[in-house]
Amino acid sequence: MGTEDRTAGPARQTNRSGPVVAFTRWMENLGETGFAYLLLTPVFLLLGTIALYPLLRTFELSLYQNVLSDPEFVGLENYVQLFTGAADARMPGTTTFLPEIAVSSSFPFVHVSGLLRSALAVTIIFTVVSVLFETIIGFGQALVLDREFRGRRWVRAAIIIPWAIPIVIQGMIFYLMFHPDTGFLTEYLASWGLVAPTNTLNDPASSLLIVTVADIWKTTAFMALLILAGLQSIDRSLYDVAEVAGASKWQQFKLITFPLVLPALGIAVLFRTIDAMRIYGLVDSVSGCTTVPSLSCMVVETFNTNRGLASAIAFVTAGIIAIAVLGVIYQQYKEGF
Repeated sequence: MGTEDRTAGPARQTNRSGPVVAFTRWMENLGETGFAYLLLTPVFLLLGTIALYPLLRTFELSLYQNVLSDPEFVGLENYVQLFTGAADARMPGTTTFLPEIAVSSSFPFVHVSGLLRSALAVTIIFTVVSVLFETIIGFGQALVLDREFRGRRWVRAAIIIPWAIPIVIQGMIFYLMFHPDTGFLTEYLASWGLVAPTNTLNDPASSLLIVTVADIWKTTAFMALLILAGLQSIDRSLYDVAEVAGASKWQQFKLITFPLVLPALGIAVLFRTIDAMRIYGLVDSVSGCTTVPSLSCMVVETFNTNRGLASAIAFVTAGIIAIAVLGVIYQQYKEGF
């Protein structure tokens, strides 16, 4: 009996110091943030695998020419041709990757026509303008919807309607509004000099404006809902204290509303920037990729004829999106959010 007790003691001591017990104790010593990251690790690994494999495969394809028939390894040649303009001959129509720069006697400048033929320039212009106006208008809508008024539920439901419309149907709506036979807005907007009076959907500047307005009309509600979620999370007692202290409405907005809603605003801008950089369906359904050449359009247009070049454009697009994402994350980190 005594021998059994003497042998059982070390066994129990060994079990208490095993790897499972050590891992359990390590988890118990983690803080709340560390434990949250530990629980999210499997999700990060899964999403990383799903996201990284297509990205690495795209980069691999971009190192080849004639991917389908007779693959030929060319290294970074597709990227060199893309940024030097040598690949523009393989783009559809008169599309270029970089904007054409004309040098004058005083300073270099970019022609508007060359700017609107550049897939990179058109994508950046569209992203900046659309996200800027969607943020401003969406912020205003969120401030209105955050207040108590009669029929607020119906108004909230109404602003979601444009966002719920499929992209192809939305594109056809704007296509018909500016079609030479059925359009009714061309003559009115042309009188203000906003669009071309004839052949509007084949004019690059007019088509880019129409696509941008269509995107703002559709996705402003998305921005408003995300910003509204941030506004609803603000403690209302802060406004009561500010009113007692004699703060004006502008001071309340500047010192309470805007700083506290900034994290949600940053996330909304981040989501919309990623989505705007990948614009394709709206462009294709309104005017066509040769009229409004975005980066995603160029990937689709060149994929069947030159998959190596299409993969290079796709990888560059992913790189630009990654830079934008890291920029927003760094800005929020620097502000202490």
